[in-house]
Amino acid sequence: MARARKQPVKKRTAPKQKKAVRKRPTRKPRPLTAEEQARVGTIIAELARLYPEATCELDFTTPFQLLCATILSAQCTDERVNMVTPELYRRWPDAGALAGARQADVERVIKTTGFFRNKAKSLLGMARKLVAEHGGEVPRTMAQMIELPGVARKTANVVLGTAYGLATGVVVDTHVQRLSQRLGLTRHTEPKHIEPDLMARVPEDQWIVFAHRLIWHGRRVCNARKPDCTRCPMPCPARLVPQLSS
Repeated sequence: MARARKQPVKKRTAPKQKKAVRKRPTRKPRPLTAEEQARVGTIIAELARLYPEATCELDFTTPFQLLCATILSAQCTDERVNMVTPELYRRWPDAGALAGARQADVERVIKTTGFFRNKAKSLLGMARKLVAEHGGEVPRTMAQMIELPGVARKTANVVLGTAYGLATGVVVDTHVQRLSQRLGLTRHTEPKHIEPDLMARVPEDQWIVFAHRLIWHGRRVCNARKPDCTRCPMPCPARLVPQLSS
């Protein structure tokens, strides 16, 4: 009778260890000199004098509507978004309604805002996640907000600050990005680096309204192509002193 062949014993190998990913340390802006602090104070005071009523210029009545409008505002003017959102809000007034919409229908409504296919996908994904995980309500924390489709820090800061009055950071849109460089508040060009500079240099109780006022100034006076320096009272480094170093 033939002997049964022994099955080869497989050598046990230790599971491969994942390489530890080193997180880059958070960069801290250096403390300002007394002269620099005075200049930042002047910028804040002048913006408050010029735009005491400044607020978000997107039309909305609920945090959900503001979230939709802010997603649509990417690469689009607020004026154009405000032309589109009345029909969007009428057809899908809350997360539950939008979660059940067809993408083709949403695309038709928002088409003129540009990148409408991606935006429709983000709106539907956002609404469905709100329904599935947040009872249809817009969350009140940055960590939960940035998990929503189509939502990054800028959008989260807009909604948390404007709808809920929560100062979680400084909105860095294209206007804030441009003016914070021109006014010498940062030397960085990327929002992820500009925001920490602004948070360190602007008092926390001013974060929300400071961004609104800087956006208003960027739209009305200090625009991208032809800034009207004759109407601008700001201590601009291009005319007066060197930029604040980071």
